[in-house]
Amino acid sequence: MAGFPLISRYRDVPSNVMSIEKIVEQALQDGYLTPVMETEVGRICDTASELSIEEYMALDRLMGALLTGEVVAVPRKQFINVMEELVVTEAVSRIAEIEATSDRVLDVGDIAAYALNRLPPLYATTEEGATYQRQRAKEELQELITQQVNGALARYLDRPDFGAERQALVKSSGNDVLKQVSSLLQDYAPNFEPKSQRN
Repeated sequence: MAGFPLISRYRDVPSNVMSIEKIVEQALQDGYLTPVMETEVGRICDTASELSIEEYMALDRLMGALLTGEVVAVPRKQFINVMEELVVTEAVSRIAEIEATSDRVLDVGDIAAYALNRLPPLYATTEEGATYQRQRAKEELQELITQQVNGALARYLDRPDFGAERQALVKSSGNDVLKQVSSLLQDYAPNFEPKSQRN
């Protein structure tokens, strides 16, 4: 039975060629049904007006393989990234300070994601492992965590607040969308000249 490294090949399959049959074939080959595969099968079943005989047969094969243990369903989350809770805790603390002294409302998710993308993950599969990783992070990485959260906050606070000026693109034909984008570009870059118009 193939191990977890083979699962990554499924993610490389373009979504436009994904089908229940292909997903089941991959699960049978790898021996695992990943959460991504399970979600995609559910999405196809929910959106299709009617499944084909081949799709029903593939689902039947998958159910049989799951019941016999030939295919194992990978739990949705069998590990945690301790860095996430440490960053969110730090971000919430800093955001509370800023919001208490200003009228800004900050998005914890945006700030935490920005910082997490610049920090090493600290995964654990047990509570004992998580406790160890927390302790290690507090001793070795707290300064780096604070630095990245502060950097995320600075970047977030430096973003322009478009507010009422923000315009949504209206869903319409391709030419209309091009006109809307052209109009927006003229508003934000009035001095821009296409190369063809330059001397």
